[in-house]
Amino acid sequence: MRPTSTATATLTLSSLAFGDRELMPRKFSCDGTEVSPPLSWSGAPDGTRSFALIVEDPDAGGFVHWVVAGIPGESERLDEGASGSDSDGLAEGRNSFGKTGWGGPCPPSGEHRYVFTLYALSQAPPVQKGFDAAALRDAMDGNVLAAGELIGRYSRS
Repeated sequence: MRPTSTATATLTLSSLAFGDRELMPRKFSCDGTEVSPPLSWSGAPDGTRSFALIVEDPDAGGFVHWVVAGIPGESERLDEGASGSDSDGLAEGRNSFGKTGWGGPCPPSGEHRYVFTLYALSQAPPVQKGFDAAALRDAMDGNVLAAGELIGRYSRS
């Protein structure tokens, strides 16, 4: 289930490491150092108190690679390697690998798409330790002011 939105504003989400619908560099994958990619955004509407991020692979049935809540509303970026970094105070959830934090692309075959969706929220979602994408979506329901998307691609061949 997708969280319901209270507005139709759109965020602009981008990465210095790859463009929208472009190939993601190997270092962000299971074949590299598996560091989380840098992300930046603009266009947050007035009243944004928090951001949340969900990264999924729709070519693997919605396999979740990263779930993040508690990104401060004044933020405009996540630096490369932000996952696992306590300095940002991010609340990272459990991915489909069963681990907390970023799980890089690791498709078993062919090229897959990785959809990064950033949500601007009217309030920080109340999430419990060990939360997953479904719990975050439930917690965001009715509080989404805007959303933006960036798609990266990756193939192991």
